[in-house]
Amino acid sequence: MGPDPAAQSELGPLIVVDHPVVADRLAQLRDRRTDNFGFRRLAAELSGFVAYEALRDLATETVTVRTPVADDAAARRIAETPLLVPVLRAGLGMVPAITSMLSPVEVAHVGLRRDEATLKANLYLNSLPASLAGRRVVICDPMLATGGTLVEVCNLVTAREAASIVVLCLIAAVPGLRAFRAVHPGVPVACAGLDPVLNDSGFIVPGLGDAGDRLFGPPA
Repeated sequence: MGPDPAAQSELGPLIVVDHPVVADRLAQLRDRRTDNFGFRRLAAELSGFVAYEALRDLATETVTVRTPVADDAAARRIAETPLLVPVLRAGLGMVPAITSMLSPVEVAHVGLRRDEATLKANLYLNSLPASLAGRRVVICDPMLATGGTLVEVCNLVTAREAASIVVLCLIAAVPGLRAFRAVHPGVPVACAGLDPVLNDSGFIVPGLGDAGDRLFGPPA
């Protein structure tokens, strides 16, 4: 059963992918017994499902292709090149599935490190193009927790005049989504799960723990 539509309405443009296959994989992703290898596989599969739903409005063009039995079959191809922006390091786990789905696509990395005392995000890497005019930007961050990281990334992207932005997450927390909406009310967010609260350390509850550590292991 999906989230309450009335509860979603106050959270702005939001897609919570409601499908039994997604629910099953999300349950496995949350399970503390799932190892790094299994977590990476599940995160990739869920990323693909979320991207599929969030990018239904990709621009297309009509073309003709030669099939084994026809020389001029009508078809459609994607007619834009989205810019995928994974937020390091956990966002890297979403990239392979989405780039395998999209062609053409480009990737630019942004790195922010959360201060565990203040819960604020500090920028340490920015490989965004100087101008994003006319571009669709797809921001990938598995966990929308406090919303601070996502606000900073969207600030960077809007300052470069992106034509449109969409955010892909695996899990979003209601408090973080509200904080994000206070700054970026019109940016669509798509996720596989919507959780109600954060704990005192700023982690999503019930959540799934630290996505970066569960994808790649603790930092060396």
